[in-house]
Amino acid sequence: MRDFSKVKRVVVKIGTNTLSKAGRVDTAYVGRIVKQICEVISTGREVLIVTSGAIGMGAGRLELAGRVKETKMRQACAAIGQPLLMDEYRKAFGRHKVNIAQVLLTAEVLNNRKTYLNLRNSVETLLKLKVVPVLNENDSVSTAEIGTAFGDNDKLSALVASKIDADLLIMLSDIDALYDKDPRRFSDAKSVPVVYEVTDQIVKSAGAKVGYEHAVGGMKSKIEAARIASDAGCRMVLANGRARDVIARIMAGTDIGTVFMPKRKLSNRKRWILNSTATGTIHIDEGAMKAVKNNKSLLPSGIVSVTGTFEAGTVVMLNTGAKAMTSFSSSELKQLAGKHSSEIRSLLGRSRRDVVAVPEDIVLEDY
Repeated sequence: MRDFSKVKRVVVKIGTNTLSKAGRVDTAYVGRIVKQICEVISTGREVLIVTSGAIGMGAGRLELAGRVKETKMRQACAAIGQPLLMDEYRKAFGRHKVNIAQVLLTAEVLNNRKTYLNLRNSVETLLKLKVVPVLNENDSVSTAEIGTAFGDNDKLSALVASKIDADLLIMLSDIDALYDKDPRRFSDAKSVPVVYEVTDQIVKSAGAKVGYEHAVGGMKSKIEAARIASDAGCRMVLANGRARDVIARIMAGTDIGTVFMPKRKLSNRKRWILNSTATGTIHIDEGAMKAVKNNKSLLPSGIVSVTGTFEAGTVVMLNTGAKAMTSFSSSELKQLAGKHSSEIRSLLGRSRRDVVAVPEDIVLEDY
């Protein structure tokens, strides 16, 4: 459960609240946490960092008071703060003669199969070169409302851990563990040392997000991160990032924070499908859904209707319980709905597949 001796690849996520002190990035803290990360690297393990804090650093440099709410201003603060944040990491790692690389991501990069594979290859190359990738959401160009894509990088850290086959995700936060109830409201709330399954009750008890003025995450986003990591067979430890020697203690198996255990390990392709944003919905009948759940292909005869506009090769919902990468566009599926597979090629051409999605391109959200 907490034996991490065989862990080879670790993702460390550092939240805005943890990284900051009095509204500014805490340089001394960065130095301490980087020292611990370098100690992990010295044991032959690979480490990636997912960091927050760029918007806060930009706001600090501009001497802006209070929370920056307007999207364009947050984008500007991110653009100003990103190089400042990286310079903090560069100087800290430089003292240990470790090179770092900046990797900025948007949800669009992860949702597109080609750019996702390019990202994976790039990160793998950096790790082979003994370089520490430092990843962050590219807030300055993101087309989504800042924070909605990844939730203070909680979800991003889990997606990164999933996509690069990490063995362990260490989430350093101002939240020191998962509790059985909100500790701010209930004095008898107890920390939960281990979670074997993220249930609906756990999600419900997570409560609303709270924290530092530039942060956007909360317990719910951390629970979602745990679910993503779980599907990759990756353990996640949530702990107070300000605790003494927190990374060293976690790696030593000390009972600190909450460890979330994985339930299944999907293939890399299925993980990409599950974690990609659906572009539409294929509504299928009961028989087709039963076939999908039994690891069978989706045939056009089971299609009832189609919602949304999408191209072939994109990820879509199958009713509300599964996702799939479809072989056909929304307009083509509307032509094929209810028809036999033998009619596909006569309607759309001889080169087309005779199924809407094969089992390798279908993943159930609940299992």
